[in-house]
Parts: sequence; structure tokens; C-alpha cells
Amino acid sequence: MGLNPAPRLRKPRPPRAGEGARRLALHWLAEVLDRRRPFDEVAAAPVDAANPAALALEPRDRAFAYVLAATTLRRLGQIDAAVAACLDKPLEGPAMGVRNLLRLGAVQLLFLNTPAHAALDATVSLAEGEGRGGLRPFRALVNAVLRRLTREGAALVANQVAAGAEGRLNTPDWLWTSWVGAYGEAGAQAIAAAHLVEPPLDLSVKGDAAAWAAALEAEVLPTGGLRRHGHGRIEDLPGFAEGAWWVQDAAATVPVRLLGNVAGARVLDLCAAPGGKTALLAAQGALVTALDRSAPRLERLRENLARLNLSVESVVADAALWRPDAPAPFVLLDAPCSATGTIRRHPDVARAKGPEDVAKLSATQARLLDAAVAMTAPGGTLVYATCSLEPAEGPARIAALLASGAPVVRRPVTADELPGLAEAVTPEGDVRTLPSMWAEHGGIDGFFAARLTRL
Repeated sequence: MGLNPAPRLRKPRPPRAGEGARRLALHWLAEVLDRRRPFDEVAAAPVDAANPAALALEPRDRAFAYVLAATTLRRLGQIDAAVAACLDKPLEGPAMGVRNLLRLGAVQLLFLNTPAHAALDATVSLAEGEGRGGLRPFRALVNAVLRRLTREGAALVANQVAAGAEGRLNTPDWLWTSWVGAYGEAGAQAIAAAHLVEPPLDLSVKGDAAAWAAALEAEVLPTGGLRRHGHGRIEDLPGFAEGAWWVQDAAATVPVRLLGNVAGARVLDLCAAPGGKTALLAAQGALVTALDRSAPRLERLRENLARLNLSVESVVADAALWRPDAPAPFVLLDAPCSATGTIRRHPDVARAKGPEDVAKLSATQARLLDAAVAMTAPGGTLVYATCSLEPAEGPARIAALLASGAPVVRRPVTADELPGLAEAVTPEGDVRTLPSMWAEHGGIDGFFAARLTRL
């Protein structure tokens, strides 16, 4: 009998250009959309054996992966609608596992101007590389859908735009209903449109803003901070190593501004981590006690302030239960919230949060507000703030507090206290910034802030 011939070994194919970046983006999308992990967290994961998708990638490839994933999250509704139009029947069963791969291919064809042959070849290649137990059985489906998007995708997106459906498609139903109720149809459309624009980099500076604006090729904002439209690693920018500035959206500086002159005064900064507002208070000469219930987050605050060469007292505690040795003349409560005002910077928030989160967080905010009132000295100032667009986490909380008979009164904010942001002052005297404001500067995060005086 003759010997059986040796089995032919399949020669591994060489990786396509950019395949590592696309594989990493696919991993990130699965972590964010399927496992509900924060995008910033997964994108900042260390490059090691526990994160194999990121191994051996050049910074340029990681940057490409970030653009792929972030744009997919921003445009998820439009992408899903376009993909659905190219399917003969909805995805179901095992085929649901191919959704993120189709999204990844579609974002390149529809919004990133990737050459069609490169996007199609690379995406199908990813399906083939996932093996028989993964996505490989669906490579023909991926190929067919993306080829159809190559032919019809531009017209599909044009029809979405012509119908004014961009914002509605990219916004979950519960958020859209909330925004229309609070800001009207046109206001909701403007907010959703602002979320599609990559935000600039905002910085707060310790020293001469004009001098650092020149060094950083930035503009000085009416609020006194800087705004930089260029890209690049933050750590490589002038002034980072010496702690001359820190990253902080312009809207996040408003609650500190509402406290007034805090130089030499004691300020309780509740729920303080990661410490942007803490740094601003310390830079103005306040004697800050920074409180947060999370030890890891408070450690991050300490690290940030050490780089800035700023010193504060830090306490790990639940602000709803902790009390200072004596009430303070200034209290800042930047309460935990749904963070829907930061979707322009964190597009995953729109998919990670739901109305049940708002209800749960509203109850937490009410408890924290009661505690903050108790910590404020008679005649002292309490500022309550959330980076949420939801009325239940902003004006409704203040209305409920005042209606409860708490020993505080609203101290209305005036337009001259907020240079360049007069439109953010509400008729009640609170502050409500919207992402659609400051369009000429590149937008701003959505924040609510109210200022109260303790009786």
C-alpha cells in the first residue's frame, strides 16, 4: 500500500493594510455596544496580552481605529438604516454577530471616504479571519451588503439628509422624546446635529491665557479658557509636562464661575473626580476639600493635580453621608448624572444610558442636594450642576428642593456673569448650555447649573 500524501497546509495570508486598526475598532465596538463598556475606557486599555487586538499597532493605526469606532458610534442610526436597506431580510440568530462588522464596513463607505475596494476587501478579510465558528460563514453576506452600499450608499445617505432625518436616526427614541419635550423639535434637531461634529479640544490654563493660546495655536474663549482645533497627542502639546493647563470643556468651568471669588475661602467640592473643577478652584486660590466615593477615581484626581502642582485635601466618602467638621461658605455639587450633555465628546453615552438610569440618578441627586444644603454655612453659596440635558436631572431637581421647604433660595445668574453665553441663562436665573450653542466656536457641552444661597 502506498503512503497517504501529506496534507496540504494552507499558507496563512499576509495581513491587509490597516487590518490591525480595523480589527481593533471591531473589538472596541463589541465592547461598547454589546458589553456596554465606556468607549474612553476600552480605547485607553493598555496594549498587552489582555488586549490582543491592540498589540503591535503603530500610533497612526490606533488613531485610525479610534476614528472608525467613534464615527460609527456618532452615525450609528444612519449606518444601521443604510445597512438594513441593503439586506434582503433582517439579521437574526447567529447572523446578528455580523452587525458590528457590517457597521465597520459601512462607516468607511458612507462617511470616511475610504476607497470602496479597500473598505470592502479589508472588511471581508476580517470576516474570513474570524474562523468557521465566528464570522467566516457570513463573508458572502458581508461582501454582498457592502457591494450594494458601494453602489447605493451615497443616495441612501442623501435621502436621509434631504428628509431631515440625520438627527432623529442617530438619537435613541427616549432621548429624542425628552429633548423635543424640553427644547422643541427644532432644538432637538440642533442638538443632534451638534453631536455629529468632532469637538475641538478645550483647555483651562493656570497662567497667561493669551501666551498659551499662541504656543498651542488656540483661541481664547469668552470664558477665559482656550480652544484648540488641531489634533495630536495631548501629552505632546506644549505645557502639558509642566502642568500649565488641563483638558476641560468650556461648559464645565461655568459652575465654578458661579461661586464667585473663592480665593482664600474653604470650598467643598462634592463628587469631585476626575478633578477638572477641583483644579480650577485650587488655581483660583481656594482651600478645597475634594470628596468622592470612588477611591480609584480620587487617586486619578490626585495624579492630575500633582501634574498641575496644585494642592487640595481629598477625602474618600459618600457625600450623601459624610459631613465636614463645620459648614463651608462655598459648596459645589457636580452630581453624578446620565451625562447626555457630553454626547458630542462621548458618543457611546447615547447607547449606554436609558430612561431608567435618569430615574435612578435623579433620586441620587435629590439625596446629594439635601446633604449639600446641610454642609453649606448660613449665607453661603451652593452651586448644583449636572452635565445632563434631561430636565429631571436639572431644573426639576431644583424645583423639588425649593418646594420641599429646604432652607435655601435661588440666587439668579445674570447675563453679564457669563461673557459670550448670555443665551444660556434661563428665565429662572439658572444656566442651561446646549451642544448647539457656540456653533461659531465649535459647540459646547450641555450643562445645567443653579446657584443657591443658604438661609
